[in-house]
Amino acid sequence: MAVPNVFNDTQNVGHFIGGRRVPGDSGRLQAVYNPATGATARQVALGSVDEVNQAVAAAVAAAPSWADTPPIRRARIMNKFLQLMNEHKDTLAAMITAEHGKVFTDAQGEVERGIDIIEFACGIPQLLKGDYTEQVSTGMDNWTVRQPLGVVAGITPFNFPCMVPCWMFPLAIATGNTFVLKPSERDPSASLFMAELFTQAGLPDGVFNVVQGDKLAVDTLLEHPQVKAISFVGSTPIAHYIHERGSHFGKRVQALGGAKNHLVVMPDADLERTVDALVGAAYGSAGERCMAISVAVLVGDTGDKIVPLLAERAKNLKIRNGMELDAEMGPVVTKQALERIEGYIGAGIEEGARLVVDGRGCSVPGHENGFFTGGTLFDHVTPQMRIYKEEIFGPVLSCVRVKDLAEAVQLINDHEFGNGVSCFTSDGNVAREFTRRVEIGMVGINVPIPVPMAWQGFGGWKKSLFGDMHVYGEEGVRFYTRQKSVMQRWPQSIGKGAEFVMPTAK
Repeated sequence: MAVPNVFNDTQNVGHFIGGRRVPGDSGRLQAVYNPATGATARQVALGSVDEVNQAVAAAVAAAPSWADTPPIRRARIMNKFLQLMNEHKDTLAAMITAEHGKVFTDAQGEVERGIDIIEFACGIPQLLKGDYTEQVSTGMDNWTVRQPLGVVAGITPFNFPCMVPCWMFPLAIATGNTFVLKPSERDPSASLFMAELFTQAGLPDGVFNVVQGDKLAVDTLLEHPQVKAISFVGSTPIAHYIHERGSHFGKRVQALGGAKNHLVVMPDADLERTVDALVGAAYGSAGERCMAISVAVLVGDTGDKIVPLLAERAKNLKIRNGMELDAEMGPVVTKQALERIEGYIGAGIEEGARLVVDGRGCSVPGHENGFFTGGTLFDHVTPQMRIYKEEIFGPVLSCVRVKDLAEAVQLINDHEFGNGVSCFTSDGNVAREFTRRVEIGMVGINVPIPVPMAWQGFGGWKKSLFGDMHVYGEEGVRFYTRQKSVMQRWPQSIGKGAEFVMPTAK
């Protein structure tokens, strides 16, 4: 397979406002790295308050006519965008690998999952249907419609520069809103490429805008009076800030935060398949996934059986430049991320966890300056340790040992995060009880990473989600629209005289 080469693109990354690329004139630039080499690949322009306001103004100007566009016509444009995304998905995946570092095949999977949401959004005429009740009272009918909010914004993380924006803007735009995306400044190019493809599909200027930036851009969007809703995915402290600040300014907010996802291994689990699942879910994308498994909960005597197998696999991971098609794990996104991850490994040792495999000091031939760390495995981790309590966001798997299912469920329910969880078992009753009792938003049974499909909706519980609605699916349609109820009757059915009582079903 021919893999597109995007590593030679050194052009500075700017914004996309009003249907065209804008270079950015704030004078503030930040390096975008090639994580495999550690070299600066290009610079991204960090937006000023004025540039964010320009993006919002473009969205405001486009909003009335786009909201008046029939849903079927919006769906036709979305369908053309879907076609273009499918045609260019390998180029987009190569962009992701070039700036994020995840292996190319994993980046392809990310793009495919983003495409799923676009395909779901093509069904918006059906999804926007309201309901109708005739004769709710004498001569009176009642129906509901869902209408767009206006200008909405998305703030997205570095770990999925294609998929997570696609959780937001396709549904927001299909439902009749205009959109301002603030992607991560660490891997900003994918968002611009998608904006250009959407314009090629026939999207009117100003409906989809991209503004690069940092906290200044985020705060400007949060405070802007014409931005009606904010979607966010990132760490829990920032999610809490976004939710609190956005709500203060009267916005609708969905803010997805951090995770500490557990995988429970029951004594009757298929050992070989469980090891495969843990290795892929813990070390895939170098652990930089909000759905990565970072804790293995080993029930009964499973620990003695499974830890040696995990250690062997962790030691032999194929770690290399993500553009090499046989790579299993690439680098992490930045040097700062590398230092943070390896700092956690040191903390785990200090707190008494048994270091089974040490991924620190990993060096890839020909990429000695890249941001590489190996797969790390800890055993006998306890709930009091930082490596258990805090989100590491790297290829570090912690094994915790418990005596039975009840203790496993209690351990998970006591954690402050409630994003995803999995249980590997051959017992249907165990699966049913686990699913019912565990206080987590997304549950997998013999599925290590239970990311819902496009029509189901994604979201956690507890400190993994701030707000009332999950992203995409029908929840996404509800988030980006508001319901209007209409009651109607005509003069021929109205009696004479003033009515001083509450209308009733008579």
